[in-house]
Amino acid sequence: MTALLTFRDAIARHAPGDGTFATGLPGVNLIRCASPTLPMPVIYEPTVCFVAQGRKRAALGERVFHYDPASYLLATVGLPVMGAVVEASASAPYLCMQLDLDAALLGELTLQHPRPLTTAIDGAAGLSLGTMTPTLLEAATRLLTLLDAPQDIAALAPLALRELLYRLISGEQGEVFHQMARTDTRQAQIARAILWLRANYRDASRIETLADVAGMSRSAFHAHFKAVTAMSPLDFRAQLRMQEARRLMVGEGMDAASAGHRVGYESPSQFSREYARLFGLPPARDAQRLRQPD
Repeated sequence: MTALLTFRDAIARHAPGDGTFATGLPGVNLIRCASPTLPMPVIYEPTVCFVAQGRKRAALGERVFHYDPASYLLATVGLPVMGAVVEASASAPYLCMQLDLDAALLGELTLQHPRPLTTAIDGAAGLSLGTMTPTLLEAATRLLTLLDAPQDIAALAPLALRELLYRLISGEQGEVFHQMARTDTRQAQIARAILWLRANYRDASRIETLADVAGMSRSAFHAHFKAVTAMSPLDFRAQLRMQEARRLMVGEGMDAASAGHRVGYESPSQFSREYARLFGLPPARDAQRLRQPD
């Protein structure tokens, strides 16, 4: 049996139905979906997604990424992404292993196995694709199949995880991983601003405030922020607001005006316009559509 088939079958065993499943492996979640989905907003934390079967589309601003078993998706900072499964069926469901990146372990490994950063990579996009090489697939499979021997996880999972991360930091995206682990890069400065913005997105913060958090001039901050996130700081804030407003309406039954006010909009009409531009429908109609059963 090839490594890909072993990888696919392991995900299928431990993700028995549609949804996202936590596992006994640190930072590892499994995702299964038996049909294509509508684009849905989600925050991609620093993570790597390995697809065993099917295909997914992720849109970050105007950038669009398609990933499948031949590639992996890397998110280096917390980003608001529109994601959709585009290839899946009941007989061949979308299957994915998601690995949350451990900053401490990543930092330790990049110190032990350093490589010089190029000027060009500084400020790289926060979302990117890498090639799923045979050695990387084998490492991911070794980690995942430990779920079949839970008595071995405590002893072997740390070793398997280190091997997988080593394959990532020494591969074609290695410079990006090394940049993630450093605190003296433009990306690290933007990451600080993103964390601050995610905690304060309801407030009418000025760009100067975010630039101060990042430790940059306003012009440099704006340019590097867009390079990492594919959108302006104001557009990034708007996406955070809209995602939370949608959750409030669909998950908590809040009306559109109250949800808009909760996430920072004083004007209901402005909230409605920006919401429809992002999701394609006015807030109330979109929430009603999502509440309807399939």
